[in-house]
Amino acid sequence: MNKKYVVSLLLSCILVSLAFSAEKKPLDRNFEISKNLDIYNSVLKELNIYYVDTIQPEVLVKESIDKMLESLDPYTTFIPEEDTKDLKFMTTGEYGGIGSIISQNKNNQIIISEPYEGMPAEKAGLKAGDILLEVDGINLKGKNVSDVSELLKGQAGTSVKITLQHFADKKTTTKTITREKILINPVSYFGVLSDSIGYILLSQFTDKAADEVKTAFLDLKNNHHIKALILDLRNNPGGLINQAVKITNLFIPKDIEVVSTKGKMKQFDDSYKSDEEPLDLQIPLIVLVNSNTASASEIVSGALQDLDRAVIVGTRTFGKGLVQATRETSYKGHLKVTTAKYYIPSGRCIQAIDYAHRNEDGSIKRIPDSLTHEFKTKGGRIVRDGGGISPDIEVKNEQKLNISYYLYSKNMIFDFATQYVAKNKKIASPEEFELTEEDYTAFKKYLQNENFTYTLKTADYLKKLQEIADYEGYADIAKEEFKALENKLASNIDRDLDLFKKDITNLLNAEIIKRYYYQKGEIRYQLKNDPELKKAIELFSNKASYFDILSLKK
Repeated sequence: MNKKYVVSLLLSCILVSLAFSAEKKPLDRNFEISKNLDIYNSVLKELNIYYVDTIQPEVLVKESIDKMLESLDPYTTFIPEEDTKDLKFMTTGEYGGIGSIISQNKNNQIIISEPYEGMPAEKAGLKAGDILLEVDGINLKGKNVSDVSELLKGQAGTSVKITLQHFADKKTTTKTITREKILINPVSYFGVLSDSIGYILLSQFTDKAADEVKTAFLDLKNNHHIKALILDLRNNPGGLINQAVKITNLFIPKDIEVVSTKGKMKQFDDSYKSDEEPLDLQIPLIVLVNSNTASASEIVSGALQDLDRAVIVGTRTFGKGLVQATRETSYKGHLKVTTAKYYIPSGRCIQAIDYAHRNEDGSIKRIPDSLTHEFKTKGGRIVRDGGGISPDIEVKNEQKLNISYYLYSKNMIFDFATQYVAKNKKIASPEEFELTEEDYTAFKKYLQNENFTYTLKTADYLKKLQEIADYEGYADIAKEEFKALENKLASNIDRDLDLFKKDITNLLNAEIIKRYYYQKGEIRYQLKNDPELKKAIELFSNKASYFDILSLKK
């Protein structure tokens, strides 16, 4: 409580005067900022001298800065010097290390979660499920994932000594692994689907995204002679705006405005146009999106929609129409600050949340559809602002939160897959592999041996409702109704394992396939039963419907 109070006091010193000076003239505002900073410094000095316990100034200042920025929007953040490596990784997808995802198991041990194909960890024989015990002689007991990640990272060409316990034989071994430059390809997968349809999965917009999409497309076009293309931007959080422009440019004429930005300061007003000759203006194009498609992904999907160049399939996108710039601060820190809003070719901004106008309790909400405005695409189709990109064809996600979520979050899926791999040296291809009935029965038995239990979220809320009813004196009146609901909402593992067998099996298949065929294999499996993908292929099979959506002649 003391720490929270101190941080709150420091934060108040920063914000109170700024709030009163919001409408003042520039000179008045500059005076208020200087005055407020003096107050802040004064309070921090007094706390350092007189507070009953020893304070950590660097911690208090960092937390007060974070709290201040939190009141603006979630994208304006302070990055201290020690975290600038993460900033580089976000923009380049590159770091020095062993090339593996690590996580924490149920015993709080650090384990290999996924070694990247062809990277040092995989080449050294590290497998998913292996337990890391030491890194360069440092015992990892009590260390978290972030701590261990920092120990594993380092300059490419340097070595790191890792002591680990293999899951398969429980033997402890020490390996010296040479770090490499790990470059995460933003194109996670590309290939050819049925009927000569190309598919490209773009997972992020790093500084090489456009080049990788271009390479993938030219390979599909020249070597596989595709007749249509699906660009998958689902779950893509975005990244660099110039990469979004370059990717859009691959499919639209030169000298077309893709996106413009407008900020408080003129230096952040800009117009981004396609400045190169396109690769293909004619190939039918579908873009897959969902609620996690954000930022630069929305620029690409929104611009292609506004220019009537692609049909958008999926669910409404996230709605991030804000642009950030990185400013260097003193002592080699960085401030990632929202500087502008972006506008796609129709003139609309798709920002879904107005952070400047919050509710009385400080909470935020999406802009309701009733307050959005109509805009028109190049061909005259109606589109709207203020709530992300609405797809031309909506494919609703029918998957519900069920027992499979709890199995996944409690590592039951991961651990069973690890055991399965230890007993099976090889499996069928990702397109053909399926767990057998015998395998699923073994999974049920595994859960029994692990004493797996779970509580439904609904049951948790019911318990809280009962507590409120008891506080207000209504518990006895609704006693029978509460009891009936409690019985209906009680988790029944045997029932749910049968009821949601399909969802559970899909998760198990994907996790097992990833152990043999890595990330690309997992993607190939998931594409088999992908409803959005099926809808896109179905649309391509009816070219008249495709062109009709775009209001174009065949």
